[in-house]
Amino acid sequence: MQAKRWIGLISVLLIFLFSGCAETGVKKTQSAMIVWKSPAFRYADMGFISDSGKMLQVEIYGSGTALMRLKIDRDSICMSRFQCMSKRQFNREFLSGDYPTDILANIFRGRVIFGGAGMTKKRNGFTQKLEKTGRYKIDYQVFNNQIIFRDTINQIVIKVTKQ
Repeated sequence: MQAKRWIGLISVLLIFLFSGCAETGVKKTQSAMIVWKSPAFRYADMGFISDSGKMLQVEIYGSGTALMRLKIDRDSICMSRFQCMSKRQFNREFLSGDYPTDILANIFRGRVIFGGAGMTKKRNGFTQKLEKTGRYKIDYQVFNNQIIFRDTINQIVIKVTKQ
């Protein structure tokens, strides 16, 4: 009888112990063909986009090896081969200093950018056309499982086709 109590007590303690170590955020992971072209780098291959709501992680693979890892949280962006930096600094160095700080996460999530400015709703998504003379000329489309971001002035293309 005493042994059953101990087994029950140990079982309850183990459940609390292991559930305390479990990740609390629900993580959605989706495979995707990811193309990212900019003056700083070029990637085009299959990858994964994982979204826990608080953090977004993008990984691009080539021949089974991770070519690029990108982690975006509330305040910073960490990219393999580069140290973590603020979103504003990342935009200045790799995209455009004229972009809002949350633009990259919104693109990979397929959400509106620039607060929805220049948006036209379509049956299966939306488009946004944004232009600031000499700074950016953006054509952004989100349809079904495809996201296409193009800025012709800054020579940036990000295309995500979710599988």
